[in-house]
Amino acid sequence: MEISMLGTGNALVTECYNTCFVIDDGGKYFMVDGGGGNTVLRQLKRAGFDWMDMREIFVTHKHIDHLMGIVWMVRMICQFMNHGEYKGEANIYAHDEVIALLRDMAEKLLLPKETRLIDDRLHFVTVSDGEERIINDRKVTFFDIQSTKAKQFGFCMELDGGEKLTCCGDEPYNPCEEKYARDSKWLLHEAFCLYSQADIFDPYEKHHSTVKDACELAEKLGVENLLLYHTEDRNLSRRKELYSAEGKQYYSGKLWIPDDLERISLTSK
Repeated sequence: MEISMLGTGNALVTECYNTCFVIDDGGKYFMVDGGGGNTVLRQLKRAGFDWMDMREIFVTHKHIDHLMGIVWMVRMICQFMNHGEYKGEANIYAHDEVIALLRDMAEKLLLPKETRLIDDRLHFVTVSDGEERIINDRKVTFFDIQSTKAKQFGFCMELDGGEKLTCCGDEPYNPCEEKYARDSKWLLHEAFCLYSQADIFDPYEKHHSTVKDACELAEKLGVENLLLYHTEDRNLSRRKELYSAEGKQYYSGKLWIPDDLERISLTSK
């Protein structure tokens, strides 16, 4: 079981792609967000995936840097279904506001012969706070992170041996997420920048956190592996080095600072 980071950057990056990823569970895929455009198709290809194999997709919220790549996935799926080149079905999970937006955009941007496939073979699945679904034979619980900006959901995936992976979306941890995040084997959390550069990037003004903040949180919650994403891109060439150095001052677990297209085993010790 592996996670492949299609992108690791925040909304305004140009040196890497916006944060989105694929969990590869022995050839069964769970794709989370799509970044800001059709570059997601290139990233999937460069990561060694066939976009047609992305049959289970989750969209955390409606911000452009997470949603627009999904619009391209919808277009590709519907178009190739219509041409008889896409076999089977696909599911896109999201909360009600995102599902309504995707439906509206599809109706306005796609041809009727393509949109007829929505709800027939391409299913827009509305999920609610605390709802459990079985996806790729694993229990996934979706939860509202109670964002003060756009409504946003995270998820908690059951791993082997009763362990869990928790994704907090792209905003700082909220205490309402504790039952999912505490004692996670993997915690996926945003880190907009280094704490030492907070005066440069103003993360708190944007309702984001720093490496220090995320690491202190993971230490408090007893997290075994902390994966940081949704970062600035001005430190990209030294991001691993700099973020690791700051983070290790506050977190004693395993800290991961992935690059775009990096693949990480979720069974890593």
